[in-house]
Amino acid sequence: MPAAPPRTVDDAAGPAPERSADGADDAPLRPRHTAPVVITAVADRIRAALPDAGPVTITGDAAARVTGATLRAHEVRPGDLFAALPGARAHGADFAADALARGAAAVLTDADGAGRAALRGAGVPVLVHPEPRAAVGHASALVYGDPSTRLDVLGVTGTSGKTTTVYLLEAALAAAGASTGLIGTVETRLGGRRLPSAFTTPEAPDLQALLARMADDGATHVAMEVSSHALALGRVAGTRFAVGAFTNLSAEHLDFHADMEDYFAAKAKLFDGRSAVEVVCTETSWGRRLVGERTVTVGTPDADWRAEDVVALPDGTQRFTVHGPDGLVLPVSVRLPGAFNVTNALLALACGAATGHDPAVLARGFAEVRVPGRMQRVEAGQPFLAVVDYAHKPAAIAALLETLRGQSEGRILTVLGCGGDRDRAKRPVMGRLGAQLSDHLWVTDDNPRTEDPAAIRAAVLEGAREVEGATVDEIGDRRAAIGAAVAEARPGDVVVVAGKGHETGQQVGTETLPFSDVEELERALRAGGPW
Repeated sequence: MPAAPPRTVDDAAGPAPERSADGADDAPLRPRHTAPVVITAVADRIRAALPDAGPVTITGDAAARVTGATLRAHEVRPGDLFAALPGARAHGADFAADALARGAAAVLTDADGAGRAALRGAGVPVLVHPEPRAAVGHASALVYGDPSTRLDVLGVTGTSGKTTTVYLLEAALAAAGASTGLIGTVETRLGGRRLPSAFTTPEAPDLQALLARMADDGATHVAMEVSSHALALGRVAGTRFAVGAFTNLSAEHLDFHADMEDYFAAKAKLFDGRSAVEVVCTETSWGRRLVGERTVTVGTPDADWRAEDVVALPDGTQRFTVHGPDGLVLPVSVRLPGAFNVTNALLALACGAATGHDPAVLARGFAEVRVPGRMQRVEAGQPFLAVVDYAHKPAAIAALLETLRGQSEGRILTVLGCGGDRDRAKRPVMGRLGAQLSDHLWVTDDNPRTEDPAAIRAAVLEGAREVEGATVDEIGDRRAAIGAAVAEARPGDVVVVAGKGHETGQQVGTETLPFSDVEELERALRAGGPW
């Protein structure tokens, strides 16, 4: 079994596997004011939070105070604690001169970083800890006033369904009168303000600053996605969760995790005591392994929360009856197709109820929820269904295409590719599933990044051509592939563009080029009309 890659980051910018194609680089949102925190208090917090990790030492003025935190030198503001973290190809301490020039008031690093030229005689206090990445979340939480103690933070982890569950949860809480925030893959939302998301879960200082801003602006509840990267790399360290929820687990990010057990261990950290209430979907064996005496269970016939009498309507709406604790029987409707979205709605309902809200009121919020890039319908008057979905791993592709097959009498026409610089083993599996579950499959480019696009397509095609009798074409140009699928469609068919979902950029080499599956599909539909 190959070893996992080092869980470090270069230039304190975050690991590549989780960065979106949107190229979002806006400066993280911060609270308008923070009270100065003495550097000895930061050291004390780290010692208390990580008692077995090793000592914290301070060189320089221990009475100095900090008013913010960041791990990116170019984002330092005067008074910040600069976290200089070790990376796979560089050390954050190598950028300390820039951080100090911008006004950093203190530095958190390891012994290696403290010994680098930029920090020798820095003129500001330097906190040295054996595991600065593990420590930075706890330090940032203190600097920003422990914002998760002033909010109900509801975290959702798992391979698939995080984004949809968080959108459903946010809508449900808003319907119940809560003032909400949302943090996730597609976007961050604070009141009416929408911010792009560079990561599913922000880096620790950014997260604590964002939570503090949300609390300052009146938010009471925050629904957030919690990725395995965030848990493994300590991004949510120092965050207290009112609710921690688990959706499911399937093969993904195995370019980062050594194997599925390592991947599961990262997800399981959300259930190590940091969540006051644990809500777990038990439809997979991974979920069942998380169940303890006080776990709230969802999904299976013996769970605390379950759905019965599911009816799927032609427009994609699903109606079902929820059976919950204390004899609850509740009719629910969601405008999202697929059995997995019934489970996502159940999970959201159970999470909202765990914070004391009435399930009947919460369920009202589901009625109009639409999730960008998740089973997103694109309409231009065409006599067939056209859908964009973020499915980019085998289990998600299977669930997507099986759902659409079950709700359509026409053909399934699928456009599919795989990203570069990611898990190579899934490529032929994706191709095989795409060919098995589609009537016509176009293999195209996704985000090739620094790999040869033709080589990626070849791996996908290898699996697709194992399917006897399958109709498979290769068109590298994603725009042309979408156009070909639309041109092939007839009344009653389903055109599926899978893989990139909400993304508005395509990563080719080291560039991010403008590209939206939703916009390209709509353009192709309009060009093919009038219908």
